[in-house]
Amino acid sequence: MEYIDVVDKDGNKTGQSVSRKEIHEKGFWHKSVHVWFVNSKKEILLQLRSENKREHPGWWDISVAGHMSAGDDEVTAAIREAKEEIGLDIDAKELKFIGTVHQEATHDDYINKEINPVFVVQRDLDLTKLKIQEEEVSELKYVPFDLFVEMTKDTKSKLLKHGKEFEILIAYINTEIK
Repeated sequence: MEYIDVVDKDGNKTGQSVSRKEIHEKGFWHKSVHVWFVNSKKEILLQLRSENKREHPGWWDISVAGHMSAGDDEVTAAIREAKEEIGLDIDAKELKFIGTVHQEATHDDYINKEINPVFVVQRDLDLTKLKIQEEEVSELKYVPFDLFVEMTKDTKSKLLKHGKEFEILIAYINTEIK
């Protein structure tokens, strides 16, 4: 069973760790890392969420994302999630921290209060050599930057919306990636 550290709204650990189920049943604040991969053509890697996912099956989403297990720091969690979801080894030095966002959502039987450290990895990937975790990911694809920006604004696109995170990511790509 996966345990997750409970944090306060500022992201400080409370000293309590609970199951993933309890985190969401009780609506405790917790952390989940988000890692965006951008290649040398300024294309953004998106993952198609598996049809087996409880939340937003069949939607395009962040390159790699996942809950931070109890005791993890952000970098350790980001490295683990890249390996688990797409079979990719990344080095801590590749992770460029670009900001933190808070997300709150309530579903029928599910309360999600997450603090998301957001990272970018600049690397050209051969998608045919990646090994996706089929329970989590159905497909991977690169999207040109301009199309990605359009998708973030299009309410009909099947890109899961991440508001403030998109703003941070787009600003970073515009200023830091040539």
